Amino acid sequence: MRIEFFFDCSSPWTYLAFEGVQPLAREFDAEIAWRPILVGGIFNAVNPRVEYKKRLATEPPRKMAYYLKDLADWARAAGLEIKFPPPGHPVNSVRAMRACLALQEQGKLIPWARAVFGAYFAEGLDISSDAVLNDLSRAVDVEPDWLLGRIAEQSVKDALRSNVDEAIARGAFGSPTMYLDGDDMYFGVDRLPMLRKAMERKSARRTGNPHLC
Repeated sequence: MRIEFFFDCSSPWTYLAFEGVQPLAREFDAEIAWRPILVGGIFNAVNPRVEYKKRLATEPPRKMAYYLKDLADWARAAGLEIKFPPPGHPVNSVRAMRACLALQEQGKLIPWARAVFGAYFAEGLDISSDAVLNDLSRAVDVEPDWLLGRIAEQSVKDALRSNVDEAIARGAFGSPTMYLDGDDMYFGVDRLPMLRKAMERKSARRTGNPHLC
């Protein structure tokens, strides 16, 4: 089985799903294809009348209060520290996400993304700034000057844009968006149980266990 995980590190729910999908994949011996995107690019393309940066500010107070409680409950259950919203949210995450692509080539996407999520949501750091990106680079044993140079290259910019375009074409409207074996789409951390059920069904069909189908 193969899970494609389209994600942007500026989303707290994606942070939860990022950590939750990995043990799920291990349990079923499934491959994860990490697909960095810009959620703002997707949101603005599929919701042209709604400005992404103003969406949270326009939520009704009661809904926002429950949103914050719900997020805190999810973070507590996952054992993660999430302070929401971080200063300046939503941040421009374009360079952090380009770095995900650049470091994927080095086998360091997971530690980099985890460091970015933690810096933004636990420490409230500006993940768009050179200083923060440099510190995160050193934390994952990457030369900062190399990384800043790499993410400025047109090929990396084009690769991120391509991921965004592909996600839109396949029906995505936010982050995280997950696809199981190509066309079975799941959106959000709260759909991980449904993803699990689908994986159980596929596993049962392969092993011939009718009780799980």
